[in-house]
Amino acid sequence: MNLKLLIFLFLLAVYINLSAQVNIEDTTQFVYSDTLSVLDSASADTLQQVSPRTDVDDVVTAIATDSLTFDVRNKKMNIYGSGELKYKQTDLKSGKILVDFPTNELEAFGIIDTSDTTGQKLVQTPELTEAGDTYQGTSIKYNFKTQRGFISLAKNETEGQTYSGQRVKKVDKDIYFIEDGIYTTCGGDEPVTYFSAKKMKVIHKDKVIAQWIFMYIGGVPVPVPIPFAVFPAESGRRSGIIAPSYGQIGDRGWYFRNFGYFLAISDYMDLAVTGDYYTRGGWGTRSRFRYAKRYNFSGNVNASYSVIKTGDDSDPSRTEQIDWNLSLFHNQQFDPNTRLDVNLQFQSSTYLTNNSVSYNDLLQKDIISNATLNKRWDNGTSMTVNYSRRQNLQSGDIFEILPNINYNVPVIYPFRPKHSTSRDQNWYELIGVNYSGQLMNQRDKVDGNLNIRGGIQHKASVKASPKVGYFNLTPSINYTEKWYNKKIEKFRAPEFITDTTGVVTDTTYSDEERDIKEINFVRTFDFSLSAQTKIYGMFNINGLGIEALRHTITPTISYNYRPDFSEDKFGYYSEYIDRNGNLVRYDQYQREVFSGVSSGEQQQINLSVGNIFEIKTMKDPTDTTSKQQKIQLLNLNASLGYNVAADSLKLSDLRLSYRTQVGDLLSFSGSSSYTFYDFREGTKVNEFLVDKGKGLFRMTNLNFSISTNLSGDKISGETRRSGFGIEEESDFAAFNKTDYIGLYDEVPSDFSIPWNLNLNYNFSLNKPTPDESTIRSTIGASLSVSLTQAWKLTFRGNYDFQANEITAPQVTIFRDLDCWEMNFTWNPLGTWRGFRFEIRMKAPELRDIKVTKSRDIFSGR
Repeated sequence: MNLKLLIFLFLLAVYINLSAQVNIEDTTQFVYSDTLSVLDSASADTLQQVSPRTDVDDVVTAIATDSLTFDVRNKKMNIYGSGELKYKQTDLKSGKILVDFPTNELEAFGIIDTSDTTGQKLVQTPELTEAGDTYQGTSIKYNFKTQRGFISLAKNETEGQTYSGQRVKKVDKDIYFIEDGIYTTCGGDEPVTYFSAKKMKVIHKDKVIAQWIFMYIGGVPVPVPIPFAVFPAESGRRSGIIAPSYGQIGDRGWYFRNFGYFLAISDYMDLAVTGDYYTRGGWGTRSRFRYAKRYNFSGNVNASYSVIKTGDDSDPSRTEQIDWNLSLFHNQQFDPNTRLDVNLQFQSSTYLTNNSVSYNDLLQKDIISNATLNKRWDNGTSMTVNYSRRQNLQSGDIFEILPNINYNVPVIYPFRPKHSTSRDQNWYELIGVNYSGQLMNQRDKVDGNLNIRGGIQHKASVKASPKVGYFNLTPSINYTEKWYNKKIEKFRAPEFITDTTGVVTDTTYSDEERDIKEINFVRTFDFSLSAQTKIYGMFNINGLGIEALRHTITPTISYNYRPDFSEDKFGYYSEYIDRNGNLVRYDQYQREVFSGVSSGEQQQINLSVGNIFEIKTMKDPTDTTSKQQKIQLLNLNASLGYNVAADSLKLSDLRLSYRTQVGDLLSFSGSSSYTFYDFREGTKVNEFLVDKGKGLFRMTNLNFSISTNLSGDKISGETRRSGFGIEEESDFAAFNKTDYIGLYDEVPSDFSIPWNLNLNYNFSLNKPTPDESTIRSTIGASLSVSLTQAWKLTFRGNYDFQANEITAPQVTIFRDLDCWEMNFTWNPLGTWRGFRFEIRMKAPELRDIKVTKSRDIFSGR
């Protein structure tokens, strides 16, 4: 490990900002003024000097708590005791300040602490603040005209970076030379890690340059010095070389990764390009282009290409895999009513497995892409244009919809006066009409076969909502029209069996289908009538902190009529003789994007009952700020249907759904269904269970989930997080706040919550027949514990009760090492078992100083 660290430090010196090899030799000398004229004006505590005939062209303010003297003849001033001198953007505080106006020079010293018996301790040491930057030292000699000077035992801290030295010389407005300098991003008077050099040059808010620099860790120097190093001192985004990381991955060999260049093109865009190299021949390249304009648009384009080679050249099992990825993200608000959101991802099926270290990426089975343009007009009309794509990473199948256009017109009341405000409206004024249209083109590629289908759908409805007594009635007439350019034709295809002489000896048949390309219109309609009311029940409790329990019942009954569109007079169905000689009737539009039409007349009566149970809490009599609260205990719904027109099995399944939330402690939800009919030989028959003495109904499906999230009280004070990321100082939006180049996103660890436990249990039972059932039950857990203010342990995993195995367990250990941090991730089981260890500096400027070790963390590598 020591050898690896030395190699890495050498690479750091070679690659970090090679263009910044600046000469740090000091050749600049002081230039002194020879004249100074002042006006004589003094007071006990404050002195202000202004003269239009001198090099001092602004107000000089001097303050002292002990004494302040001014020699008019020699134009010199002495300030003693918590002195302060202000001139333009320069502010000097010190126990003793000597100012020589003819030479524009000043000297500042600390004063001896009288309480110190040794007489060596100084107090009120000089502190020079210039343009917002503060420098501390034991003594300062400074020319406030040329802004050049010396500081002994100086120290400066700017935006988390500290540099100090035995002697600091300022030779220009933004240039400092430091003798026996120390640079660190660690806090405190004794930093854990720092860089020490005999000569150091600081260019303010640009860079720190050093020759023959030693790195100290815990006060112990790394044996081999770095010939030179350049540390960035800029804030926000900046161009520069991205230092690489190195390590070893299983059968790929040693790697040299993420080496590249970051280009801050402007305040509105940047570009990062990186590359990887593996000793067994593999390589890869990545690029990210980002752009943003605040309150208008933002986005990025990512592209990557990699060649994965496993095994040695002489290994007959050596493999080569090419992976690629292209993604585009764009968000733009054109105006308050028009917005575009784009999230497109295209990649090879094995890209995530071979190139990602994200746990969630490796469990992902589908790649989803979406692009949506939304437009809304002032009258409520809206239009949505959407593109969607789903790629299955296991099968390689692709399902695309391009485009999917939806146009919606809000409800129009044609018989209502334009400016009607009366609540007592006539029944005909309640009649509303609405319309929606949709155009869809679907493109699927399954098993290498391309299938393209499209269509246009129109929907119009006329409905009203009059109130009759305690009931809300809703009659409606719905009309749907679908336009297709294809339909299917099914037929029986013969297959002839011949002998060796070519004579047909037998004939077999297979069921086939083909597309018929022609314009077709599918028109359907239905009528419905529903009635709904609410029934309230109140139970006064006035005990146990509960004032009352309320039960709300919402019964709904509806009737829906739809003709049998499979009849010949509509022309939507056809028939053929199948391979077994049976006459089969089929829907000619069943493959189309909006599907076809259902068979059979429907006169459906539906009944549903909704139940809500709530409690109202009492006020705390001892707390004048307490308030009554309404808490929902249970939401229970039941539904049942009866089809009058069906020739059998008229009664539908009984369906129940339930949901409850016990504060933030427990969440429970589920559903179940029950059939009233008997089964015979695996088929539902038109005989009720109750008639066969088998009970009223039989459960066919049950599923529920229980989850809880528990955590300890949040620790007061400032949240302690790991050092990943700083905020950008540009017009970039929130996505720029993740890190200073945006390539290696990390989730910071939060130590403010001592522990957090998330548990979830899922159960499902599917029982379509009395003799057939499928059960699946799993429990998942995620536990995060802050062992101390520096140690954090996280565990997550799932247990499958049917398979009797733990799935996808992961253990993560995080250690905050002041200005360093350590991450260890271990996947003990499963396809991606292995580990990854990393220790790195937290400061964004030095985060590429790290040591990483991983071994067979994913089997695909």
